[in-house]
Amino acid sequence: MAMPDSQLITVLLVVAVVTVVCAGMIARQQLSIRATANGQQARQALHYALGGEALAQSILRRDLKLSGSGTALPAVDHLLEPWALPQPAYDLDEGQGQVQIRIEDLAGRFNLNSLVQDQQPNKAAIAQFRRLLLRLQISQPYAERLVDWLDTDQQPTGEFGAEDSAYQLLDPPYRTAGRRLEDLSELRLLLDMRDEDFQRLAPYVTALPADTPLNVNTASAMVLSSLADSLSPSAAEALVQARQKSGFRDLAAFMAQPALGGVQPKGSALAVTSEFFQVTSEVRLADRRLALVSRLRREDSGDVRVLQRNLGQPPRLLRQTDDKER
Repeated sequence: MAMPDSQLITVLLVVAVVTVVCAGMIARQQLSIRATANGQQARQALHYALGGEALAQSILRRDLKLSGSGTALPAVDHLLEPWALPQPAYDLDEGQGQVQIRIEDLAGRFNLNSLVQDQQPNKAAIAQFRRLLLRLQISQPYAERLVDWLDTDQQPTGEFGAEDSAYQLLDPPYRTAGRRLEDLSELRLLLDMRDEDFQRLAPYVTALPADTPLNVNTASAMVLSSLADSLSPSAAEALVQARQKSGFRDLAAFMAQPALGGVQPKGSALAVTSEFFQVTSEVRLADRRLALVSRLRREDSGDVRVLQRNLGQPPRLLRQTDDKER
């Protein structure tokens, strides 16, 4: 018995609707599977990155243990120690990807928080920061504005300082921090801070406790040249070359260098050891790239604590660098 046309059309419509519904269910299921896989891969990459961080902690603990035993010489931290050398890339299970770490000494950079100590401007550190800006060909008065950002009063520093009254005229308005910097990215909030200036300055500065000394064994020639007006970049480069083999054993050895020529550095307190380090752990997992940037503090007891983690940094290819570039 032939089916009426109306019934045939109804059956075809039902089949079409069921087909569309099934296709939608399959598409949603596939999307859910991909989302689950992506989430699992992201968690896996994070744990691999945390493994790189743990490896860096182990390297730093071993460095302190080795430098503190078997010799009568005092411990030093310099750029030819194992922690500072380029680390190999470690293959992940079943050829899934690689993890690579880089350890950098934050005490080898100018400490921005040293501009204000005990709620008072540190004139020597301010002068050093001005010299660093001058060496980097940055003309903006960031030294005065950073002092006002860090202190708790509302009195602008000098002619170019900026307190809350200047920031509240911005769109959107905000106020100065009135405390030390916790992360270098806060520097972007300074009045009229230009991105090109921040990018030029970032490799040479850090945000640590205000009394953290500068390690002359890991500081770049650019940072060393900021210690005094008469210390030229070429003379500072000579200091970098002089420390290559094993670093300066103590500050007396540093001050005795002919390149200083009687110069008395003023500004940061100086040291030949470090306790603050930055670890970049980069993971390449399939088509995923993840970079974990961790700030570590190594105590005198040998404990290495994680102070800060940042996943907002873009992944970047780790490459070998010579002492000059560091």
